[in-house]
Amino acid sequence: MALSDYERSLLIDTSMQMMQQSLLSNFLFQSGPVGQSLRDMMLAPRNVVPRTNPFDEAITGTLRADVRTTLQNAANVSEAAAMVGIANESVSTIKSNLEEMKAIIESISTTPTAAQTSTYNSLRSEILSLIPQTEYNGISLLDGTKWNTDQIDSNGNVYIQAYKNGGFNVNFQDFNALNFTQLTSANLNNAANRATELSRVTNKLTSTTIINDIYTNRQSGLEYQAENLKGQSELLEQAVEARRQQPTTSTEDILLNLLLRDTGSLLDTSS
Repeated sequence: MALSDYERSLLIDTSMQMMQQSLLSNFLFQSGPVGQSLRDMMLAPRNVVPRTNPFDEAITGTLRADVRTTLQNAANVSEAAAMVGIANESVSTIKSNLEEMKAIIESISTTPTAAQTSTYNSLRSEILSLIPQTEYNGISLLDGTKWNTDQIDSNGNVYIQAYKNGGFNVNFQDFNALNFTQLTSANLNNAANRATELSRVTNKLTSTTIINDIYTNRQSGLEYQAENLKGQSELLEQAVEARRQQPTTSTEDILLNLLLRDTGSLLDTSS
């Protein structure tokens, strides 16, 4: 079937456009130093993400920095919770020892047995040894005589960096202030001295129980804050991914658009 004049003209125009694109492509990608540079940039394997958008890069860069900061803050708060947990473990032991010591005093009718005296002394000694030994990475948590350092101030405060523009103090109690050294099994030998000893043990037990409750609640609160910060970092990471998925124009697209602008396109995109 013979072609009409219009069809012959369209075929010729299309063939010419394809030939022009082929000739120009060959020149760009095979001839001369410019062509070599373009070919290297567009076709050579490179570990470069082809899509670039300065605005998106700035936004995602800021978000990634916020992710790192939030994760570090979460780690700091988790570390604070661990510090309080270690202190509270020793406080719980002291509390248990005082409860046993109180029970021993209350069980004595006239004079203590050798076993009662030995147990009482052992419980007291364990309390006195726990105070200087309770530490976290070199930070003394119960012994105020070891405070006033770069890590913990003279009042038992440890500063925790937890937010973008600041943090907070975690406070520890000096158990030397409870004066456990005044407890002695020598007071168990008569009724009057036992009453004094019982009063001292009871008072120290009351104070220790209060601190134990404070530390328990403080540890739970810090763990909750740490989880919240981790959750915030996950949201920020999702925001980074969302920015990355927005369409942008690649370097390849820009070059090919310039090529087609000069040689014509097989499709009419003007409408």
